[in-house]
Amino acid sequence: MRVLVTRPKLSAARTAERLISMGHEPVLLPLSKAVHHPRKAAEALLLPHAALAVTSAEALRAIAAPEIRSAIDLGKPLFAVGDATAAAARSAGFGEVHAGAGDGQDLADLIAGSTVDLGDGILYLAGRPRARTFEERLEALGLPLRIAEVYEMAPVDYQPADLVDIFLTSRPGAVLLYSRENTQRFFDLAAPYAAALADMQIFCMSDRTAAKVPAEYHRHVRVAEAPSEDALLTLL
Repeated sequence: MRVLVTRPKLSAARTAERLISMGHEPVLLPLSKAVHHPRKAAEALLLPHAALAVTSAEALRAIAAPEIRSAIDLGKPLFAVGDATAAAARSAGFGEVHAGAGDGQDLADLIAGSTVDLGDGILYLAGRPRARTFEERLEALGLPLRIAEVYEMAPVDYQPADLVDIFLTSRPGAVLLYSRENTQRFFDLAAPYAAALADMQIFCMSDRTAAKVPAEYHRHVRVAEAPSEDALLTLL
């Protein structure tokens, strides 16, 4: 089956490899691209903090620039959403990495239940736009938090001819959607090609993601059992 992959280019390439190994044909349509803010990252990392938190591996790529490395204390505990992000943190050199299953709320609960001394607070290396579940849960738990927006996801623009080729020529049988913003962007671009969506299966990372699917396509929606790409791909 042809499967439309809407992740940013770097992540989409890895997903494409997985799809090929599963016998599917990936069609890439990156809907956003990362813009890093190294100065903001460096300034935040130089301020006191007891631990770091990341909800996306993109935050780790945002602090990978050589001019930032000297500001990073790799001995600080780092809390990450999901095994993949935790693995990226270990690859970046962090020695104490705690992986939270599920979403940002689950990560906040993991932090609250940990034995890490949080006296200097948690530095959340965040992106924009983002769901607020992690920071809202930490606030509800009364845990000290400072947010540094070290990257943002900017929309990728496409020419009409590119979209015609993807929606009307390639005719994917399914699309993978990863976030609310990702889903909104997809249906904005796909609106002129509604006929191509009539039989397309729509696989969503979470209920929050699925909530942004227009009502006329709800019958095609399936939601992953857990907010991870592993769970998403099991829907295929």
